[in-house]
Amino acid sequence: MKKLFAILFAGILLLSCSNNSSNSSSNGAKMPKIGILQLVEHNALDAANNGFVDGLKEAGYEDGKNITIDYQNAQGEQANCITISQKFVNDKVDLILAIATPAAQAVANTTKDIPILVTAVTDPADSKLVADNNVPGGNVTGTSDLTPVKEQMDLLKKLVPSVERIAFLYNSSEQNSKFQVDMAKLKADEMGISYIDATITNPNDIQQVVQSLVGKVDAIYAPTDNMVAAGMANVISITEPAKIPVICGEAGMLEAGGLATYGIDYYELGKLTGRQAVRILRGEALPASMPIEYIQNPVLEVNTNAAQKLGITIPADLQ
Repeated sequence: MKKLFAILFAGILLLSCSNNSSNSSSNGAKMPKIGILQLVEHNALDAANNGFVDGLKEAGYEDGKNITIDYQNAQGEQANCITISQKFVNDKVDLILAIATPAAQAVANTTKDIPILVTAVTDPADSKLVADNNVPGGNVTGTSDLTPVKEQMDLLKKLVPSVERIAFLYNSSEQNSKFQVDMAKLKADEMGISYIDATITNPNDIQQVVQSLVGKVDAIYAPTDNMVAAGMANVISITEPAKIPVICGEAGMLEAGGLATYGIDYYELGKLTGRQAVRILRGEALPASMPIEYIQNPVLEVNTNAAQKLGITIPADLQ
C-alpha cells in the first residue's frame, strides 16, 4: 500500500512539474499568458489574429517559448464571449486580445484590471470601450478597423452609375455596423440615393432578408459586419443570380463574391495590435495612455469575376 501511494504521489508531482514548466521559459521565469478571444471565424478576423501572433513573434515573443497563448473562438455567440472572458480572468492571464466589438465588450465588462487590447473594432469610444480614442483612460486600448465609408459609397456610384436605391445589410445589434451605416446614410443623402435598412439579428435571417430585396434595390452596401461577413456565401447565392452588386466593407468579403471595396489590411491591423502588446508586456506603456491606432492608406480591390457575372464594366480608373 505504501509503495502504491509513493507511486501515485510521484505521478502527481511529475504532472504538477510538467504543468508548471509549460508556463515557464527555458530560464525558469514565468511566461506571460495571453488570452485571445475571437468572435467568429471569417477572413478578416482570422487575418487579424494571425497578424497579432506574427507581430509578437517578430518582437521575440513566441507561443510555447517565452509566452503562452490561449486562443478561444466564440463561434459568433455572445454567451460564449462572456464565458471565455470569465475563463481568462479565472486563469489570471497577463493580457487579453479581443477581436471584434462584441468580444471586446464582453471582456471589458468582465475585468477592469487585466490589460485588454481590441482589434477589428470600428470606433472603441462609440462602443463604450474607452473614454476617448486618443486617451482611453482605463485598461482597454487597441486598433480600429474604421474604413473609408464615404469612398466606398463613391465606389458604388462609379461601378453602378444608374443606382437609385440601395439596401444597407447589417446586424442591427452590432454597434460597429450601425456606426458605419450611419456614415453611409449621410453620404447617400448627399448623393441623392434612396435607401432601406436590411437588418438581421442572427445568421438564419440572411437568406430571407436578402431575398426580400430582389427587385427592390439596385445594389447592397454591407459594412464590416461580422455576421454578414461570415454569411457572405449565403448573400451572394441570392444577389448574383438577381444581378444585385454588393459593395463591401472589407476585402475578405470579396472572396465569397462581393463586388468591390476600399478596405484595410486586417493582417497588418493585427500586427499593429501585436506591437502594442509588446509595449505592454515590456512595461513600456499602459492601455490608459495608449491611443487607439489606425491603418492608413486603404486599398481599392475589385472582384473582376463578380463584375463579369453581374454584367458590370469596370471603369478604366478603377482597373
